[in-house]
Amino acid sequence: MCGIIGYSGNRQAAPILLDGLASLEYRGYDSAGVGVASVGSSTHIAKRSGKLSNLISSFNGSMPEGVFGIGHTRWATHGGPTDCNAHPHTDCTGDVIVVHNGIVENYRSLRNELIERGHEFSSQTDTECVPHMIEDYMRQGWTLEEAARFVSQKIKGANAFVIFTTREPGRIVGVRLGNAGGIVFGQSEDGVMLSSDLPPLLRHTRDVTFLNSGEMVTADAMDVKLSALDGSGIDRNPTRIIYDAVSAAKGEHRHFMHKEIHEQPLSMTNALATRISQQDLSVNLPEVAGAASMLDSINRIVFLGMGTSLHAAMLGRHWMENIAKIPCEYDNSSEFRYRNPVLGPDTLVVSICQSGETVDTLAAMELARDSGARQITLCNYIGTQATRIADETILLRAGIEIGVAASKTFTSSLIALLLLAVDFGTRRGTLDADRRREILSETRSLPDLVDSILENEDQYIELANMLERQSDFLFLGRGLGFPMAMEGALKMKEISYIHAEGYPAGEMKHGPISLVDENLPVLAIAPRDSLRDKMMSNISEVRARGGQVIAVATEGDSEIADLVNHVITIPAVSEISNPILVAIPMQLLAYYTAAQRGCDIDQPRNLAKTVTVE
Repeated sequence: MCGIIGYSGNRQAAPILLDGLASLEYRGYDSAGVGVASVGSSTHIAKRSGKLSNLISSFNGSMPEGVFGIGHTRWATHGGPTDCNAHPHTDCTGDVIVVHNGIVENYRSLRNELIERGHEFSSQTDTECVPHMIEDYMRQGWTLEEAARFVSQKIKGANAFVIFTTREPGRIVGVRLGNAGGIVFGQSEDGVMLSSDLPPLLRHTRDVTFLNSGEMVTADAMDVKLSALDGSGIDRNPTRIIYDAVSAAKGEHRHFMHKEIHEQPLSMTNALATRISQQDLSVNLPEVAGAASMLDSINRIVFLGMGTSLHAAMLGRHWMENIAKIPCEYDNSSEFRYRNPVLGPDTLVVSICQSGETVDTLAAMELARDSGARQITLCNYIGTQATRIADETILLRAGIEIGVAASKTFTSSLIALLLLAVDFGTRRGTLDADRRREILSETRSLPDLVDSILENEDQYIELANMLERQSDFLFLGRGLGFPMAMEGALKMKEISYIHAEGYPAGEMKHGPISLVDENLPVLAIAPRDSLRDKMMSNISEVRARGGQVIAVATEGDSEIADLVNHVITIPAVSEISNPILVAIPMQLLAYYTAAQRGCDIDQPRNLAKTVTVE
């Protein structure tokens, strides 16, 4: 959520800050603002509710001048999305300027204390406590860095904030507390930049450093210092990020999501590269060698995720139990951390956290770490918090994903989970060589098969014309199809704003069938697999009640084609691989329905790319 940007250097800050905020729009926001200053000058603060374009328009073509400053895109929590509540926030004097991501859980008591001491507040936010508290400490003679440390010890909750003051021109301080949205910084020839995510920095430098919880960065122009909150220095080498600027542009595509759907043959190829031996069709995952060496002492695996990553976790459990014969479970990260789960050295926790910064998954991972469980995380970005908590990391290699609704990171997660199951099954002797070669040979063909699905998009435009006025949608699946029904429903409601539910088809007669009539579109996931005949029965039950059925089926299945209203076909593959191909029609159907309805596809209302506050 909330995007943070900071700059101090020898160039005009406002264009850099606004450009950085534009590259963070995918995170989701409802207001934007910047604060800039120069040595010996006062601070210019501008903030507007709504889109970043509203803020830019307010300048009337004349950018505020200043060589250091901070910017923010806000996702409202405390106080509505108004100009007043937008960031940056200042103290009473206007000398201390702050942007913030997270929730100050004890802000009410802090605010009351500050009011008793004569401070006046102008917003309804929890954030505004921070500049007022820093002002108090600086009145006592503390530096900005020292004041930020004291404030960090007083506020509760997971938070990240970036601050500057006109009393120390050019200096910017960033702090990370807990697992709130990250702070990453980097240096270029022109100055120092701080951000809550990578895209703004990668336009200026490829060498970046991520803050851990309880760490602070102090930057002024060409100098950077990393330290702990007790003041002790930290020496950490920057991480080099591989970045292709072309991937950050839409190119010929109308939306980033459409571009990223079409990038899946490439992102899946990258996810497979070097991980399948060409000689003997075996899995090569040296990055998880530590966990693999302990398989004999592991008696269960817990898969964790949120949203799309939870659906990947559901499939990971299926594959691991089927192939490696290890007892598995999956759980929603936000629920897992509150149910006092039984964990220990005999449990392996596999988290799927595409951004590496999802707050609930990070908290669940910390719980697992404190309980002595070994951990593997699947993540798209090296150096993020999830990769630092886990013992081992499988990088998704999907490239930067801008659209809020996950597409290529989802299929790359599925590739990684399938390879992990094959690797563990091979090591445990539950997967014989012939079946291993069959699975991996088919897995290598998946990018080409996805490419063939993407060649026929006209059918989704036709379906979107039919669905654009619908208010409800039911997705049904069994076995490996059930997580895909959940994912299809999530995609539909995320970007088209149509209420959708994903259900196990066997559960239909236990309630959902009462909803079925001629006005309810039902998507049935029914490729050729061991449960296809049961899905046929469910489809017949829906059709008997007048329901309109769209089926995702295997090419050449004329029986289903004759039974349903519309059929979307995928190439014939084994049961294990079906979900990866089914993902593509789910994405395209949601995308074209949303486009037909005129929805903001890349930045759906109320959603953010990375959920960094609970």
